[in-house]
Amino acid sequence: MLVIGERINTSRNPIALAVTSKDEAFIQKEAKRQAEAGADYIEVNAGSFMDKETEYLKWLIDVVQDVSDLPLCIDSPDYEVIKSVLPLSKKTPMINSISLEGPKLGEVLPLVLEYGAKVIALCQSDHAVANSVELKMEMAGRLVEAVTAAGVPLGDLFIDPLVYPLGTDSRSAAATLEAIAGIMNRFPGVHTICGLSNVSYGLPNRGLINATFLVAGIFRGLDAAILDPTDKRIHGALKASLMILDRDGFCTEYLQAFREGLL
Repeated sequence: MLVIGERINTSRNPIALAVTSKDEAFIQKEAKRQAEAGADYIEVNAGSFMDKETEYLKWLIDVVQDVSDLPLCIDSPDYEVIKSVLPLSKKTPMINSISLEGPKLGEVLPLVLEYGAKVIALCQSDHAVANSVELKMEMAGRLVEAVTAAGVPLGDLFIDPLVYPLGTDSRSAAATLEAIAGIMNRFPGVHTICGLSNVSYGLPNRGLINATFLVAGIFRGLDAAILDPTDKRIHGALKASLMILDRDGFCTEYLQAFREGLL
């Protein structure tokens, strides 16, 4: 299970304040905490500062890489921003994201190839909201076709079927889970991913909802997630799920996480 640490995102007020005040120590503490909690990638996102996104994202990349050897997940909706910051990445990055909207697919895929990057592809288009299993599967198929036709290996593609907040669409989680299973079955070798916190937006006790959805997703084949690895409930749900599915021989990872105080 690939874990992308989500905490360094300027949509979070403490991160936004640290970025504007150039508080390197705060950002580096967030990076180190996520690395110590088992993140495989550290996501960096400065998208809430549209006029200074490139400047702030470059700063975040440099600051994080000063204290962490983990590869980065570079998160921006803007092709020009992604193009500007990719050369700063010391290790092969992940790009978040492409979709079927507008020209973005055609713009970003050459960068994916140039840098050998992994890429997150959203089931999202200009013409429809992927709120049903059928639409999620149809868009996933189009993404697989476009990405592989461009020469990107299927194993570098992470499809996000997009789970919407349960508070506004009570069917979204179930549809997403079914789509995850369908995508993993129909396209062997591809990966599925989700932005875990989306499912609980606007609801109380969000950690419980996030952890429960994560478990359900793993049992349907989900093999990557953007989440907070420092949240013990989520971390525990992840480790316990992998153990139950016989993907943790002799319960080694679960016991190690317990000894390290991560559960």
